[in-house]
Amino acid sequence: MRRGPVRATAIALAMLALAPPLDAKDRPNIVFLLADDLGYTDIAPYGSEVNTPALSKLAQEGVRFTNYHTAANCAPARAMLLTGVNNHLAGVPNIPEMLAPEQMAHENYQGVLGDNVVTIATLLESSGYHTYMAGKWHLGAGPGKLPSQRGFERTVALMDSGADNWEQRPYLPIYDRANWFADGQRFELPDDFYSSRFLIDKTIEFIGSNLGDEKPFFAYLPFQAVHIPVQAPQAYIDRYMGVYDEGWDHLRQARHDRAVALGVLPEAVPMARMSTSADWGALSSARQRYEAKRMAVYAGMIEAMDANIGRLLTYLERQGQLENTIFIFTSDNGAEGSGAQDPTSFSANSLASSLGYSTDYETLGLRGSYNSINPGFTSAVVSPLSFYKFYVGEGGLRVPLIISGRPLHASRAQTDAFAWATDVAATILAFAGLDKPEGRFAGKPVLPITGRDLGPLVRGEVERVYQESDALGYELTGHAVLFQGDFKIVRNLPPLGDGEWRLHNIARDPGEVRDLKAEMPDLFQAMLDAYARFEQEHKVMPIPPGYSQTRQIVINMLRDQYGSAMLVALLTILLLIPFVVYVRTRN
Repeated sequence: MRRGPVRATAIALAMLALAPPLDAKDRPNIVFLLADDLGYTDIAPYGSEVNTPALSKLAQEGVRFTNYHTAANCAPARAMLLTGVNNHLAGVPNIPEMLAPEQMAHENYQGVLGDNVVTIATLLESSGYHTYMAGKWHLGAGPGKLPSQRGFERTVALMDSGADNWEQRPYLPIYDRANWFADGQRFELPDDFYSSRFLIDKTIEFIGSNLGDEKPFFAYLPFQAVHIPVQAPQAYIDRYMGVYDEGWDHLRQARHDRAVALGVLPEAVPMARMSTSADWGALSSARQRYEAKRMAVYAGMIEAMDANIGRLLTYLERQGQLENTIFIFTSDNGAEGSGAQDPTSFSANSLASSLGYSTDYETLGLRGSYNSINPGFTSAVVSPLSFYKFYVGEGGLRVPLIISGRPLHASRAQTDAFAWATDVAATILAFAGLDKPEGRFAGKPVLPITGRDLGPLVRGEVERVYQESDALGYELTGHAVLFQGDFKIVRNLPPLGDGEWRLHNIARDPGEVRDLKAEMPDLFQAMLDAYARFEQEHKVMPIPPGYSQTRQIVINMLRDQYGSAMLVALLTILLLIPFVVYVRTRN
C-alpha cells in the first residue's frame, strides 16, 4: 500500500521514538476479535446454550474476565478500545447519528475520532507490525478519519453503524447506501457476501500476503454479529429451532444457572425483571412461534461468527503462527434492546418495507429479511443483569472479555477484577513490548493513554489493576455511572429508568437489585462528588431539554436528507397534525 510523504515521515520519526526492545520475530501476533451488541451470557464460556467451540477453546486456554465493562453503545466503545483514551476526550461521546446540534458546537462532541489521540494500530505499525482491519469502523469517514489513515495498512471497512449481512444494503433510512471502503477507496461487496465469513476471508488474505517477511501482525476484526439486522445462514438457524419455545423468562433463568455453575457469577445472584419483558404466556401461539424464531436466528448468527473464528484459528495453526499469537475477544457494548416488541406491527413493517426488507416468518434471517430479537429475549441474553444497550445498567456495560494465547503463559483461568474498555489498548501495547506515548507522537501532541495493562492479571501477578480508591466515570446522553472498587453509582433516565441515582455492590449484586445508598450514605456522597469531577475533567456536556435518542436520530436523518429549512417545515407539520385532528373532530 502506498503512503504519502507526510505519513511516511511521521512513521519514520515514530519508529525512532518507539523502537521496540524485542526483535520483530520475537514479538507476538495479536488478533483482536470484537463482536457487536453481544450480551453478557451469549457465548458458552459465560453460560450460553449457543454452541461456540472456537471461543470456548480460547477461554479454556486463556483468561475469562467476569467483571469487564465497556461503553453503552458502539462508537464510544471503539474509540476507547483503539486509543486507550476516554471517549469524551477522544471526540466520541456518542455516535454521530445521536448528537444534538447544541452538543456538536463543542470540539469534543463530533462523534468521530479526534486528531488529539493516536490509535494502537498507528503505534504498532510504527514499530514494525503489519496492521490489518476487516469489519465495522464507525469512527469517521471524512478526510483523515478512515481506518487506512489511522494506522491500518490494509483495510476493508464498513463506515456506518450497521448494515445488511447478506448484501450491500443499509439497515436504516439514515443511510443512502451501505458505505464500505477498502484501503481508503469505496468498495463493492461480492455477490456471495455473508459478513462473518467475508471478514475472516479478508483477514486471512491480509495475513497471508505478508507471512514471508517474518514481521508480526495485528489484526482487528470488528464483526457485524449480532447487530441489527440479525441474519444467519439457514443451517445455523435450523440448529436452534425449538430451543427457545419456552420463552425469555425460562432462558433468563437457565443462563443464570449455567453462569453460576461455571463460576462466572457468585451463587444466589438476585435478578430484577425488566418492564420490557412481556408475559410470554399471554402471547398467542403464533406470536410465540415467531418470537422463538427471532431468537433462533440470533443464536445462529453467534454460532456462524464462532465457526468463522474457528476457520481463522485453523489457518494460523497450518501456517505455524498459532503458537505465537495472542487473541482478545470482547463486545463493543451490551445486547440491543430496542427491537420491535411486535414485529408484525404497522411501524415495524413500515420500516422494513421502506428499505425493501421482509419480516416474513419463513425467510426470517435470510437474504432480504429484517430481524431483531424481542426486548424480552434481550433481557435473557444479558442474564442476570438489568438494562441493555444505550443504558448504563450492567446489561448495557458488562460484556465478555477473553484474553488467550500461548505467548501469555496465563496462570489463571478467570478473574473477577474490574476492567474497563481503555485497558484493552494499553494491554495490546504491553503485549507488543511498546511503551505508551507520553504526551507526543510523530511530532504532535496527543492525549495520554489512561487504560491499564491487564497483563499482570493474566499472569497472576496481581489480584486487581484498579485499587479500591480508584474512581472511573462514564456518561451517555445523561445516563451516568461511576465505578469505585466493588461499588457503582448509576443513573438511568426514562423511558426505562427513573433518573434517580442508586448505589450497588456489583461484585455481590451484579443484577443491581439492592440499592445501598441509604445504608452507605458517606460512600454514596463521595462517589457523587467523584462523578461531578469526572464530568468537569472530561468535558461532559448536558443533554438539551427534551432530548431523546430516537427522536434525535430522526431529526438528524431529516436534516441530512432535506436540509434545515425543510426540516423546520416537516417538524411544523408534525406539530400541527394533532391540532388539526382535534379541530376536525370537534367540527
